[in-house]
Amino acid sequence: MRKFFYALCLILLLSGPVAAEETKADAVDVLSKTGSSWDGHDLPGYAAGKPEITILRIRIQPGAQLPLHKHPIINAGVLLKGELTVVTEEGKTLHLKAGDPIVEVVNTWHYGKNEGTAPAEIIVFYAGIKGTPITLYRKSSEQNSSSHHTTEQKY
Repeated sequence: MRKFFYALCLILLLSGPVAAEETKADAVDVLSKTGSSWDGHDLPGYAAGKPEITILRIRIQPGAQLPLHKHPIINAGVLLKGELTVVTEEGKTLHLKAGDPIVEVVNTWHYGKNEGTAPAEIIVFYAGIKGTPITLYRKSSEQNSSSHHTTEQKY
């Protein structure tokens, strides 16, 4: 009986840290898991090369509109505060409120605008390749033309 008691104590002692390791998170919520952007298009494959992750915190004041731009790489984010509306050049629209995730469109001209009364704040994660810009802007003289010449914004 004494050996059984010692064996039980040893088992409980050794299993304690394992159980504690498995329960460190209070909660895990999947905000998004998809192979498509918010407009329903399939995401492209990853390019070959050295990976480079960029994480940006972007603040957009009430009434402000970002310039027309596109991302040549996969990116996703979460709106932390405020409201944000994303509009593609084709007129597809996505309205976000605080806490909403977004898997951005890739190689599609679009812009964001804050139609709310408070600043919008979004964290965006870009999964790119070293040396590849994360955002391309259309030259202002070509905003309404069919030409797609761009200048690049580097962070």
